[in-house]
Amino acid sequence: MGFSFEFFPPKTDKGRSNLLRTVARLRTHAPEFFSVTYGAGGSTREGTFDTVSAIVAEGLDVAPHLSMGTDDKTAVVALLERYRSAGVRRVVALRGDIPSGIGGTRHIRYAAELVELIRANFGTDFQIEVAAYPEIHPDAPSPEADLAFFQRKVEAGADSAITQYFYNADAYANFIEACERLGIDIPIVPGIMPITNFSSLVRFSDGCGAEIPRWLRKRLEAYGDDIDSIRAVGADVVTRLCQRLLEMGAPGLHFYTMNQAEPTLAVWDRLGLDSAS
Repeated sequence: MGFSFEFFPPKTDKGRSNLLRTVARLRTHAPEFFSVTYGAGGSTREGTFDTVSAIVAEGLDVAPHLSMGTDDKTAVVALLERYRSAGVRRVVALRGDIPSGIGGTRHIRYAAELVELIRANFGTDFQIEVAAYPEIHPDAPSPEADLAFFQRKVEAGADSAITQYFYNADAYANFIEACERLGIDIPIVPGIMPITNFSSLVRFSDGCGAEIPRWLRKRLEAYGDDIDSIRAVGADVVTRLCQRLLEMGAPGLHFYTMNQAEPTLAVWDRLGLDSAS
């Protein structure tokens, strides 16, 4: 069973110092790997590379996110060469978004094309993670089309997948069943978002299409600015979600840490993952 932790590239020296402290705390729990996000259209390209390099320097397995937007294939391959030279052996291949207000032609339109490009130029040098959407990608015209896009990524050479976060375990179960009917058998790891701030959670969820169940939304709304109560309820809800997912046979958990150790460790400790590993 594999567990992993995701970060975003910090923008300041203080943020970088805080992130390295978070890495130091989380590495003691022996994750399979860490991952580092990539801004829309490559807006954090160097920040992502620098963050990945700093974590690799600590002797850890790191998977940079990669979504090239308007870059051509030559630029994609050059960046992957840099990562390979830096000791990276795993990447998260995404479609990604182009920032609003930026024109230009998208050279790699879908994640499957990026997976194909990586395999064509690097063979099996990289383990390739892709994204999965149990509650359907917000841009997908239908559930069937979304599943077809996912199947194409798998057929292009993806080794495993990480899902968008969700709070409804049945959505994950239904997605896994649909994949099995299509013969898709790669590991699909649930993405887990600890709950620390209600307004931020609503903003993220509205942007990525993740559903906050009405009962949970109303309960969190009732606490207003009471952050401690929101975090306590959030830890209970997410822990129960993780317990159910693991009981269902999920191959691991991927935590969206938001560069903080405490919310993830609150769930980790309740699950007793160290004693279970």
